[in-house]
Amino acid sequence: MNFLFKPKQRTPDELARAVRDATIRLGVFVDSNGLLYLGEAGAESRRKVGEVLFMLLQQMKLILYGEGDNDPLPECIAQLAQEVYQSHLMQYLLIVMPRLEFEARKDVVQITSALLQRNIGTRLPTVEYLSSNPVIVLLALRGYENQEISLNTGMILHEMLQHEVLAKIVLYSDDFYRFPLYIESSSFGVSCDAFSNFRETLVRHKAMTAEYLEQEYTRFFEMYTQLPASPNYVTRRQSLKLLGELLVARAHYTIMIRFVSDEQNLKLIMNLLRDKSKNIQFEAFHVFKVFVANPKKTAAVEGILRQNRSRLLAFLNEFLRDRTDETFVDERQYVIQIISALPPPKGK
Repeated sequence: MNFLFKPKQRTPDELARAVRDATIRLGVFVDSNGLLYLGEAGAESRRKVGEVLFMLLQQMKLILYGEGDNDPLPECIAQLAQEVYQSHLMQYLLIVMPRLEFEARKDVVQITSALLQRNIGTRLPTVEYLSSNPVIVLLALRGYENQEISLNTGMILHEMLQHEVLAKIVLYSDDFYRFPLYIESSSFGVSCDAFSNFRETLVRHKAMTAEYLEQEYTRFFEMYTQLPASPNYVTRRQSLKLLGELLVARAHYTIMIRFVSDEQNLKLIMNLLRDKSKNIQFEAFHVFKVFVANPKKTAAVEGILRQNRSRLLAFLNEFLRDRTDETFVDERQYVIQIISALPPPKGK
């Protein structure tokens, strides 16, 4: 980008400090507990400071990505990164994001991405830094609370979630349980992005998720089962599809057994089999078949299947007849065979 004046040449560490100073002029303050927050900006023109900050961010990008045929210099990247860590600049940038212009927000995303990918041999210094400063990871998650910046912070969060140690910060935090609020947002874009990162948190690192679900089974599924019951079609469909993925993952076997042993879960899924949307019915079937295929059904679950045996068989024989893919047809027939083999309820 050509500027009308030549910017002051700064060393990489001076540049990082200048960016932090600009965020402070835009209203980032430190409270008595040492926590950052966004307050009222000073008397200086916010637009003018924003333009200066944009120029500084452009210079940071040049250091991290290079320019034209000129590759970035590792020693300059190292100097810049070290000051970013020492000054907690990533935290300042996430907090000031609502006051940045559109292009400056994109720059913050690109800068964060480059820093996250930085490596020294097998080490990932930015990931190590963030793992010691979890508040920054959670700030990226809380970006969904501001629709203006949510897609930018969502991209930053997505980059962070690729690293297990950072995904663990999200999963084990109380803030993780705010995902349903973000997913149920009135903004379609926010809702879809939030669900994408919710899913990423749960499926990217399967062993970590399995360990978490075993520890927090009740709390997690009390939250999760609200999603398939949502009045929002997209939420119902996506959450059912993800539930099916979670239950059939090999690492989640004990979780699956516990889930399909609960008759309340069976009732929820059976109701969704009758949803007016065929797509919802289809996703619900993939969860329902796990209940039916379980060879060690609890008495309560088997009792519900036996009590509804005749109605289920009649329903399933006509279920999604317009779907002709071989896998689904075979699975439907398998479910019908298992239910047919159940003894009818007593007295019938």
